[in-house]
Amino acid sequence: MKWISSLKRSKEKSMKERIKQTIREMEQEIIELGEDLFSHPELGFKEFESKKKIMAALEKNGIHVEKEYFETGFEVSIGNGNGPVIGLIAELDAIVTQGHPQADPNTQAAHSCGHSVQGTVMCAALIALKRSGVLDALDGTVKVFFTPAEEFCDMEYRQQLVEQGKIEYYSGKENMLAAGVFDDCDVLLSVHVMGESKYDYSVNSTLAGFTFKRITFLGKAAHAAVIPHLGVNALNAFTLFQSAVGMLRETFVDEDKVRIHGMVTEGGQSVNSIPAQVTYECYVRSVNPTTIQTLDKQLEKTAYHCAAALNAEVKIENIPGYYPLVQSGPVNDRVLANVLDYATHDKIYFNEVSMAAGDIGDISLFKPIIQLGIGGTVGRVHGDSFRISDTSKVYIEPAMIMAQTVIDLLVDSEGTKRIAEEYPITMTKEEYIDSLKH
Repeated sequence: MKWISSLKRSKEKSMKERIKQTIREMEQEIIELGEDLFSHPELGFKEFESKKKIMAALEKNGIHVEKEYFETGFEVSIGNGNGPVIGLIAELDAIVTQGHPQADPNTQAAHSCGHSVQGTVMCAALIALKRSGVLDALDGTVKVFFTPAEEFCDMEYRQQLVEQGKIEYYSGKENMLAAGVFDDCDVLLSVHVMGESKYDYSVNSTLAGFTFKRITFLGKAAHAAVIPHLGVNALNAFTLFQSAVGMLRETFVDEDKVRIHGMVTEGGQSVNSIPAQVTYECYVRSVNPTTIQTLDKQLEKTAYHCAAALNAEVKIENIPGYYPLVQSGPVNDRVLANVLDYATHDKIYFNEVSMAAGDIGDISLFKPIIQLGIGGTVGRVHGDSFRISDTSKVYIEPAMIMAQTVIDLLVDSEGTKRIAEEYPITMTKEEYIDSLKH
């Protein structure tokens, strides 16, 4: 680790051993918190019980909530207020997963994306940093941001929150960025489960971006058996559109990693009537922001022409989604040095180009950030078979890695400040907020 002197390295090594020992002593309570959160999933902006459980664990260790925002988001911090500010990101929400054995019986929400793990890992890392006393010898502040609503779903409810003035945008981090919540952070760290994998960790993965579209095909109702010729079939217009989108796929460039995927949320009004309205919701997804914009326009043109071909009309609503994630190389260098305490190079997936997306990508527009992929789960992500398989890999080791990386960043405070100062910002805050409105 060339970025620190031998004296600092010795000090850092001692601190890390204290962190490891503290987390080992906490192992049972960490696992219990993780299991509790996993068993009580809640959809975005509704994570009230999850918030209470995490707050209770923090309060028990003398860590008090400092700010609350956007229904269920909140933050805590420890440190002396001098030196770098290191942010830890922990998402809270679940996603609808029908048939999952631990899905909420009323909402069908389940932690099939593993966000319950993030809250557990970051709680454990922060509590260990406090209990071990290592921050007493370091200048700096460590903040944990518990962020709501990463999954881009349950849109009607979120629209209600917008109309009520409780949120402005549809995801947690979009609102937090617009409100300046992360402004004083120099570096941010996060983790996310990889799902079932031959690897134990993933370092420096990118994520795709996407935009959300709601396309409503409008026809004319008529008796489906007696006078179908007097109706205009909105379902047929959608079917033609769906076929046309399929034909577009051969034009996609492999390197752009394009996905267009969606679902019909309204397929008609009565079997005995020609469908007068069909609503289709989809993501236009790619690792290339320019490609997203190009395909977005192409999809709209396709919808209008397919509707017109069958005398139907179309209404299109656009909701800005997420930007691609580009991770910080210098921060990942420090993360990797700590990952190697727990895995060999052959068990680490380097530089994956992932088709997943998250609003953490929006943070990477402005701040050096990483998202460490972690193992310890099996089954299909977002599927009914997803579960925790190895509590050490999913909770304990990641908590140690996060806490150890915080120590590195605070020990080498000048290097951390330099990372922040040299980070290439790709748009202004004003441009970002404007992009969320169009």
